[in-house]
Amino acid sequence: MLLDETPLFEPSLLQDLDCSSDNVTFSPLISPSRPGEGLVLRPLCMADFKRGFFKVLSELTQTGDVTEEQFAKKFEHMKATGDYYVVVVEDTNLGQIVATATLIIEHKFIHSCAKRGRVEEVVVSDECRGKQLGKLLVSTLTLLSKKLNCYKITLECAPKNVAFYQKFGYGASDEAYMQRRFFD
Repeated sequence: MLLDETPLFEPSLLQDLDCSSDNVTFSPLISPSRPGEGLVLRPLCMADFKRGFFKVLSELTQTGDVTEEQFAKKFEHMKATGDYYVVVVEDTNLGQIVATATLIIEHKFIHSCAKRGRVEEVVVSDECRGKQLGKLLVSTLTLLSKKLNCYKITLECAPKNVAFYQKFGYGASDEAYMQRRFFD
């Protein structure tokens, strides 16, 4: 199986995001098209399996032992649905993924068959923290959900991260988050 440079979604969706409508400021100034020296923000591609994608994800949560074949099969499924927008930041000097976040689009019957965006799995590698990459990822996915005509975007976060997400205009809702786990 060839793990090539095929992107998960059309890279042009990340161009021309209206950053002027964003609540967040960056100092020094960075953007989706200019994330910093030697960095590129782009859609996940198959070859990122070998660029440390799972190493970065494992800094957030347990990933398990995923084979190239499992990754490729899941990637193709996500690509085929058209509802998954996994973005990565690659350090082009190292050829390694240093940050990632996911936007999932849910299709609803409510709100005139609207779409809802959900941000998940925001993580920046330990060695790249402090470069505003977390802010850039959340800002990018928030703007992308608006561009994709979502009526709202949500995320779940630990209480210690609430202030971070409030910078982007996120606020607590009246809904209580509940879960039931079937696996650890």
